[in-house]
Amino acid sequence: MPPAREAAGPSAQRGQPLDSRPVSETSAAPVIPVIGGTGALGSGLAKRWARSGARVVIGSRDAGRAREAAEKLAAETGGDVTGLANDEAATQAEVVFLTVPFRNQSEYLTNLKNVLRPGQILVDCSVPLAAAISGKATRTIGVWQGSAAQQAQEMAPEGVTVVSALHTVSAPGLADLSVELDEDVPVCGDKKADKARVAELIARIDGLRPVNAGALEISRIVEQLTALMISVNVRYKTHAGLKFTNLPEGDPFS
Repeated sequence: MPPAREAAGPSAQRGQPLDSRPVSETSAAPVIPVIGGTGALGSGLAKRWARSGARVVIGSRDAGRAREAAEKLAAETGGDVTGLANDEAATQAEVVFLTVPFRNQSEYLTNLKNVLRPGQILVDCSVPLAAAISGKATRTIGVWQGSAAQQAQEMAPEGVTVVSALHTVSAPGLADLSVELDEDVPVCGDKKADKARVAELIARIDGLRPVNAGALEISRIVEQLTALMISVNVRYKTHAGLKFTNLPEGDPFS
């Protein structure tokens, strides 16, 4: 039986026993579920978080594939990585990262609708690139709700807050641990406290600085920056990141 968590998660708040959840957590080693963790962005983030000392849970539609990916990452990083099916992975912590391509976002959210619970934070990293409809990755497509993040909020169960982040971080750059990151990560959401919790997890990755970019509706602008970053990186054959200048010292999430 795993030890009790220092901070009770959503299952505990609903009166369910913590020891029914296989991954234990402390403030120094938070549990971070990564839905779509076998994909390019998800696996890169999982690798960096595992190296930081976090307890990473890789979620996949195929539990066997998730376990294989987890074993590989654990061997590479020496970190604590677990592989589970998506629906089980999504119950492991209060902050859950969704790292699937936009074309799969709706399917995944539909499948997770009966799993996510009030009080959880869903971090959507989806970008509506035209590649989703066989177009160019340097173009975006319109989303009726305004952005992929706003679509996620519309589809999420009541009481689940969506925060958007990590759109402009290069997946290949994350995956290559020899690459030293030095970039900013815009974080969008309607609740400052929820953004602060997400920012804390992002900041665990060396070289990533979370920036409070404003309300969730600003995601429509941030998501389009991904197409810009892809265009620049293709031309320069690198993994360039976004950087804001002249930001004052202090915590913009407090």
